[in-house]
Amino acid sequence: MTAVTDQDNGNSNGNSNGGGSGKAAGNISGRDTSGRGRDGRWDDGLIARRAAAAEADEAGEAAPRAPAEDDAEPQVEAYVPSGGPLPPRLDALRELVGLSRARLDRDTLAEAGRVLDEAAARQRLSSRHTVIAVAGATGSGKSTLFNALAGAPISDTGLRRPTTSQPIACSWTDGAAGLLDRLAVPGRLRRRPHPGPAAFDEALQGLVLVDLPDHDSAATEHRDQVDRVLALVDAVIWVVDPEKYADAALHERYLRPLAGHAEVTFVVLNQTDRLPGEAADLVLDDLRRLLDEDGIALGEHGEPGATVMSLSALTGDGVPELREMIGRFVQDRTAATRRLSADIDAAAARLRPVYVAEGRPGLGERAREEFTDRLAEAVGAAAAGQAAEREWRRNAGRACGTPWLRLWRWYENRGLPGSLDRMGQALTPPEEELTARQRVEQAVRIVADDAADGLPGPWAQAVREAAFNGAKGLPEALDELAVKAGAPGASKRGGGTEAGQTAAASPLGGTLGGRPAKPPRPKWWPAAVLAQVSMTLLQIFGGLWLVGQIIGVLEPGLVTPALIMLSGVVGGPLVEWSCAAAIRGPARRYGQDAERRLREAAAGCGRARVLDPVAAELVRYREVRERYVTVTEFSTTGR
Repeated sequence: MTAVTDQDNGNSNGNSNGGGSGKAAGNISGRDTSGRGRDGRWDDGLIARRAAAAEADEAGEAAPRAPAEDDAEPQVEAYVPSGGPLPPRLDALRELVGLSRARLDRDTLAEAGRVLDEAAARQRLSSRHTVIAVAGATGSGKSTLFNALAGAPISDTGLRRPTTSQPIACSWTDGAAGLLDRLAVPGRLRRRPHPGPAAFDEALQGLVLVDLPDHDSAATEHRDQVDRVLALVDAVIWVVDPEKYADAALHERYLRPLAGHAEVTFVVLNQTDRLPGEAADLVLDDLRRLLDEDGIALGEHGEPGATVMSLSALTGDGVPELREMIGRFVQDRTAATRRLSADIDAAAARLRPVYVAEGRPGLGERAREEFTDRLAEAVGAAAAGQAAEREWRRNAGRACGTPWLRLWRWYENRGLPGSLDRMGQALTPPEEELTARQRVEQAVRIVADDAADGLPGPWAQAVREAAFNGAKGLPEALDELAVKAGAPGASKRGGGTEAGQTAAASPLGGTLGGRPAKPPRPKWWPAAVLAQVSMTLLQIFGGLWLVGQIIGVLEPGLVTPALIMLSGVVGGPLVEWSCAAAIRGPARRYGQDAERRLREAAAGCGRARVLDPVAAELVRYREVRERYVTVTEFSTTGR
């Protein structure tokens, strides 16, 4: 019904302007009496073109084929300036989404993906056209304003509500078919401006004006169409009236969420002819106040922002001024770029909580050292070092000690319950096993919390998961290291693994088959052993000499054998004490070296299983953070 009415209006206008059927046919077929071409002519659809061809045949002249909307000139990309800030921002946003898909859910990235899709779609369409939607509430007069700008009654107006049920488009020049297809405007609702000042205004060449249904319509499909088209157009003219300019539905659902799109927004106070005296200025000032509360920057005093003005579409008061502003806006040819830049800003604002961290998160050197200390404590590095030191001293005592003392020690440790050797081979109590495993888990939990401190929620969760997944076999691996190092009770420390019992090369070096190699002997040990043997022989020789004298085999003379025996008795402990003093330093260094090697091995195991995966997640976060900075650093809306 609407299409037929519009076509009838167009034909009647053509007849009245042409002054006769022949002139009307000439106008419709692409020429007027002055020889004007099709540019600037109002073509209201296929029926008019068929009528033109029929009348041209009757006049005996071949009617020139009117180029259809689809036969427009080749369209060029909308983002011609390759050096502008928009292409790098789009590339960064695309990389940001790609790097984040494995860490963020689909809903979080949905808006950014939509912006990228719309950017790609807009790039493939005409850069010579600017699509501006006229939106408003029921009875605001947006269709009247749409007709006033087009110079013809294209969109129906009246008291029936809703009057506009589908988007109606008016294009001033050819080549906008792709843009209107993107908006899903059917061909029967695509119009051209009426011949006149509006149609031949050079500033409006490239304008595509779209009249939308009421955004507060009772019909749900009308509101859905408004939301869909508003997400695709380059700019929007919001038409408000003195009665509903402060409507909460308008401000909360549209103006406030689109506050970042101020540079591509016009807010027009219509129906000022209904306001007496200075009431229009008062209402306009209150409208500006509400827009400011919505966060919309106002383009006053030459500053970028929304254009706010008052007019009367019915009387035409203020319409030329609006047409002039729209002309400058269209000829600037940056509306699509600014709209898309604002869309990127809005998407970046939504993504800010998942990319911007509090403070400077990361894994510092202190956290790494504390993690190593906790693993060394869990694996018993200090105990292993002390055991190695005792082993060195025990070997020295066996090699350099008196035979009588070694015999006594052997007698004490010959399988008696509770002896030191038996205790060293005793199984670790369950309490110690749990404590060792809990120490490892606590170390992993603490380092994961330190690394995730200050990170946004998804990335903190990813860091913790990387740490916990890598630590699943860490207690067993540390237990194997402890077994190879010969740490007491290590075979049960990590939960009962028997892997350490197998013969294998140890990462500590110098261990094989789960038992530590014997400590190396200093070069002076043979001399000390020889001295100890000499002292023992002196004791034996002096004792036998005395026994021989006692039984009468040898001549009496107690002084010499007694001195010999006494020198052996005194010299043996003296040699042992000297060796013990001499080995104190080497034994300590040997124990420290054993502790250091076990500590380094535990640190390497923890680094490979926990720290490296955590560091990889932090590197990934830094990469996406850099992309996010690139997306936001060239913001044109300051958001």
